[in-house]
Amino acid sequence: MHLPALRTPVSEGRDGVGMDIEARRLVWRCRRGLKELDVLLERHVSIRLAGASEQERRTLEKLLDLPDPELAGYLLGGRLAEDPELAALIERILALGGAVKRTTIETGSVAPHESLGA
Repeated sequence: MHLPALRTPVSEGRDGVGMDIEARRLVWRCRRGLKELDVLLERHVSIRLAGASEQERRTLEKLLDLPDPELAGYLLGGRLAEDPELAALIERILALGGAVKRTTIETGSVAPHESLGA
């Protein structure tokens, strides 16, 4: 019997949802060694990865292919990604992390480390 290589459930995620091989690989790649990045990325995948489309997974892979300084610039330093798919993913990751929206930071109405709605 031939099973699809990327979508075969092989373990249980933290929330009890089965994780396939590709999902486990993406979760592992979220461990960057910088706690702030790890927290943001791991929170995103624990909540969104199970229901992610193939395109969403490819975009996440593209983000994880970035070098740590560039990734940190986007997720922690307020840099804006030129790629619209990456920019949208970064905004979703930051929204889950309770980060301030970039437009608010840019206008100066909220301090960069202040959280909205908290």
